[in-house]
Amino acid sequence: MTPPGRRTFLEQYAVIRHAEGRGSADRCYYESLPWKDVTGRNSEQWKIRARSYRHFERTILRAAERESGRALRILDLGAGNCWMSYRLSLRGHFAVALDIFIDDLDGLGARRNFNGPPPPVAADFDALPFADQTFDLAIFNSSVHYSPDYRRTLAEARRCLRPSGTLVIIDSPVYRLAEHGEQMRAERQAYFERTYGFRSDALGSIEYLDTRTLAALSNTFGVEWTARRPWYGWRWALRPLRARIRRQRPPSRFLILSGRFPAR
Repeated sequence: MTPPGRRTFLEQYAVIRHAEGRGSADRCYYESLPWKDVTGRNSEQWKIRARSYRHFERTILRAAERESGRALRILDLGAGNCWMSYRLSLRGHFAVALDIFIDDLDGLGARRNFNGPPPPVAADFDALPFADQTFDLAIFNSSVHYSPDYRRTLAEARRCLRPSGTLVIIDSPVYRLAEHGEQMRAERQAYFERTYGFRSDALGSIEYLDTRTLAALSNTFGVEWTARRPWYGWRWALRPLRARIRRQRPPSRFLILSGRFPAR
């Protein structure tokens, strides 16, 4: 990522996030996440995040805790306001919150709202400032789709994981066909341009995953994906049917993807 591209992205991202009503002057807002958005501004999105996190906690995290028998070292990639790192620390784990967005309301600066805040690291996915084999879990927290190059991004995550470590992808849009993801990206960028006057494409982010890309990453790295499908309610489940009736592109799915890299 070039410095000018990064600077442009961060400036535009702040405009969008603040316009969407992210963050609050009330620390109760942060301590309530992801279970409740006390501002009411993004409640439906936080309901999705809460169900994803609960599913991850009940399946992947508990299994890792049983297997290790000790506190885990966890890298929260795309930590945002640090809510997930905070939740993980409450379970006794050592979680590092990493993001390039350091905003006081919606970025790493918001960590001050938590008691015993997690350590923050401002860094890119493709240049992680950690030694090899540091972490037990590397979690892309609604964030891997910001990567412009999945191979580079996953290679860095693999480097920082211990041999028995697990890579987790949560709350990133997944499509069966790349063409549907491309349609979503075009629609999203057109909306930003109409609303804010810019397309918010300075990073060159891919913005979605698709079946073929996941298979290619599996071939490249030898990682075998396990896909979990949290239940988000009937309204979410009926989205594909509504899209077909309206002759719209298929909506994305939110899968929880996990995998381990083979020994090198």
